[in-house]
Amino acid sequence: MSRTRTAFLAALALVAGTAGAAVAAIPPDVGAAAVPCTVEYKVQNQWDTGFTTAVTVTNNSAAKSSWAVKWSYAGNQKVTSGWNAKFSQSGTAVTAANESYNGTLGTGSSVSFGFNGTYSGTNALPTTFTLDGVTCNVDGGTDPTDPTDPGTGSRVDNPYAGAKVYVNPEWKAKATAETGGSRIANQPTGVWLDRIAAINGVNGGMGLRAHLDAALAQKGSDQMVVQLVIYNLPGRDCAALASNGELGPTEIDKYKTQYIDPIAAILADTKYAGLRIVTTVEIDSLPNLVTNVSPRATATANCDTMKANGNYQKGVGYALNKLGDVPNVYNYIDAGHHGWLGWDDNFAPSAALFKEAASTEGATVADVHGFIVNTANYSATKENYFTINDSVNGTSVRLSKWIDWNRYVDEQSYAQAMRAQLVSIGFPSGIGMLIDTSRNGWGGTARPTAAGPTTTVDTYVDGGRYDRRIHLGNWCNQSGAGLGERPQAAPATGIDAYVWMKPPGESDGSSTAIPNDEGKGFDRMCDPTYTGNPRNNNNMSGALANAPLSGHWFSAQFQELMKNAYPAL
Repeated sequence: MSRTRTAFLAALALVAGTAGAAVAAIPPDVGAAAVPCTVEYKVQNQWDTGFTTAVTVTNNSAAKSSWAVKWSYAGNQKVTSGWNAKFSQSGTAVTAANESYNGTLGTGSSVSFGFNGTYSGTNALPTTFTLDGVTCNVDGGTDPTDPTDPGTGSRVDNPYAGAKVYVNPEWKAKATAETGGSRIANQPTGVWLDRIAAINGVNGGMGLRAHLDAALAQKGSDQMVVQLVIYNLPGRDCAALASNGELGPTEIDKYKTQYIDPIAAILADTKYAGLRIVTTVEIDSLPNLVTNVSPRATATANCDTMKANGNYQKGVGYALNKLGDVPNVYNYIDAGHHGWLGWDDNFAPSAALFKEAASTEGATVADVHGFIVNTANYSATKENYFTINDSVNGTSVRLSKWIDWNRYVDEQSYAQAMRAQLVSIGFPSGIGMLIDTSRNGWGGTARPTAAGPTTTVDTYVDGGRYDRRIHLGNWCNQSGAGLGERPQAAPATGIDAYVWMKPPGESDGSSTAIPNDEGKGFDRMCDPTYTGNPRNNNNMSGALANAPLSGHWFSAQFQELMKNAYPAL
């Protein structure tokens, strides 16, 4: 069994007062009751010098009003931070005691906690645990350093490193059918599960199993990443209409049982255990609870409703928990983009909200492998002709109309800063970031080749910025945009990959109202004649005309994205 900690391991299962009584000899129907407690210790992520572990303790003896779990390491492991328990360590001995809010532990009840740690050399698993001084058995753990350990699930620090990424045959066919589209038709893109019907396939299209089967065929003997977009929260995207979904604000139970549970069941099929499955969890929603709720001028009634009922956090937490139980799934939470959350009032509160969501419905931060920024958006990956620290004639660029007091000028600097903020509040130090570069290239003849004139901060910033949108708040089918950096692994510090999570050519929303049965409304931000609202400082929308419903093929946009690609095709 290698170093795997397996359920009811006979060598460790001791009955209180009957040392050496192996649970293997106890009939299955009484075995659980005979063992005073069980401990599930799972190393969920491990890198060169650190690791993240989730622990679940089940009490099979008398109910407790407080508890303490103890174990010792054989090596130099050190607990550095934790959650849902108070940690102390003396030498190799570790104690995890209850917090004020989770001291009650009834008979047959469980409590979960987790922590980050450091090590050098090897990270051997503990072999003995006690609950209030009574020895427990060890249930289920994993050793991520051992490739023969079936619990490992091939979860690695960066799933994109050394791996191919799945090319969606349906998107490839659409791209190939376009004039010039064969130049990018073999690029990997995300598979969007944006409604319950998408799990089995819509209108004869591929469902989730069909995509996973196709990924196995593409995999061969190589490592293979499959990118899924989990996107169906109740009251989805409360500040927009074009991306509204099928579930009403209160339909959290339907989200769990008819959407997440079937997805998790498919992903858990051992047939797909050799795939690295990246899940982008619920874009467009959590940040709205920071930026678009009362008393802000940008507030919407829908966002106030979702903040009040908590179903965004519950849905994200449930998804993280259920999908995170599949050992070869890598969860990445959506973290907006710098033009949404880069201001001081939004940045830290959003990180705190992400942690709140990752700590509900049974989830812990250990269920989070990383975060994704700029999903389906247009912000430049890196602006080369100005930085946030520049000034013109003594005036900071933060006072320019474009930057407008934002702390960041591009997605890479924002992603790296957000990563540091998330680690500082308790997320694992090994988390990585993804940047969606599918439509943020901003090439073509309008792309600047030098810094702007230093007449004012506005001429300096506007003359040198790659991002040619009218305003950072514009998000729908933006005119002048181009394909960005091609998907690649580990392009910068803290960045797991540049990805094309949004398939180029798929619309953000219709330019006019179009009746449909997909739950998608008409958002004026997709209307090229719209003069704006407080979220884009009452500027023109900058949207292309004649766009179809969100997710539907938009040939004119696809052609423009290729024309303005940077790097050029």
